[in-house]
Amino acid sequence: MEKIKVGIIGTGNISGIYFQNGKRFESMEVVACADLDVARAKAKAEEHGIRGYSVEEMLADPDVQMIINLTIPQAHASVCMQALEAGKHVYVEKPLAVTREEGERVLELANRKGLLVGSAPDTFLGGGIQTAIKLLDDGWIGTPIGATAFMLCGGHETWHPAPEFYYQKGGGPMFDMGPYYLTALVALLGPMTRVSGSTRISFPERTITSQPKFGQQVKVEVPTHVAGIMDFAAGPIGTLLTSFDVKGNTTLPRIEVYGSEGTLLVPDPNGFGGPVSIWRAGSREWSEIPLSHGKVENARGVGAADMARAIQTGRKHRANGDMALHVLEAMQGFHESSDQGKHYIMKSTCERPAPLSLGLADFGLD
Repeated sequence: MEKIKVGIIGTGNISGIYFQNGKRFESMEVVACADLDVARAKAKAEEHGIRGYSVEEMLADPDVQMIINLTIPQAHASVCMQALEAGKHVYVEKPLAVTREEGERVLELANRKGLLVGSAPDTFLGGGIQTAIKLLDDGWIGTPIGATAFMLCGGHETWHPAPEFYYQKGGGPMFDMGPYYLTALVALLGPMTRVSGSTRISFPERTITSQPKFGQQVKVEVPTHVAGIMDFAAGPIGTLLTSFDVKGNTTLPRIEVYGSEGTLLVPDPNGFGGPVSIWRAGSREWSEIPLSHGKVENARGVGAADMARAIQTGRKHRANGDMALHVLEAMQGFHESSDQGKHYIMKSTCERPAPLSLGLADFGLD
């Protein structure tokens, strides 16, 4: 099949891995890039042997069939809408948008236009979480009962060159890292029906200690410590703790899933590989399980490639807009639950994405 021709909008730090991996997938080919800083886009284009554009020029190019949107979170929805209005399929970095309402508008437009929307994270397609999914599906821990997930750190102002947006609307630990954990949990356990949360802003101002903005003050606009509970449609109850307020390393696991016959230790959902371990009923210790799937290196962009394959074949893509909206609604739901002092009932739902087949090459797709 002829490769889907892709244009990247946003040529910041994260674009590097998309350019690199875009050359390795069979379903798509990156042919152009664009940025508000046209000079930066042209420099990236020259580096990778593709065309460099303004955003307007990119969207007007009939050769570009699909956009990968790597702009900042606050621009995700507007750039997605521009791409869809221009008749392009669009795959966006996480989160889908910064509000549920924006995400709904993106999907409504896509449906009206007959176009596909996809969204990172796609790390659940890596060998680590795909192995955990297979163990669950094969009954290694029996019937899932519950899950826990933890993402705790001290914030990004100590290392990121421009950390302000992490503390503005669309930022915070839930919107920054929550997509990895919630997407992994949906891939493992299916959609949620209800969430509840407690949130706080622990430090109203942050001091940047990284370069080049050392010493600048950042006003914190979003909760930086969020504790949530999730009710899954299939029955399990999950807990999720995300924080930018924790000093030092913690000893908590990334994700654990508890079943009627054992416990499953799931690797860090911010990566593609990692160890998978099981403690089965009657055991005396953890057993590490060899990974059943490939894609253990940084395969970022595999979700976009899977969407390109869906464009080619008509099948459903895995890192799809319905799941991204469901995750976005849950993240906003934790905040709203805390603000309103009551459970948040989920309005959206999604399908648990189809597992990858065994035996695929590291950059292959079924």
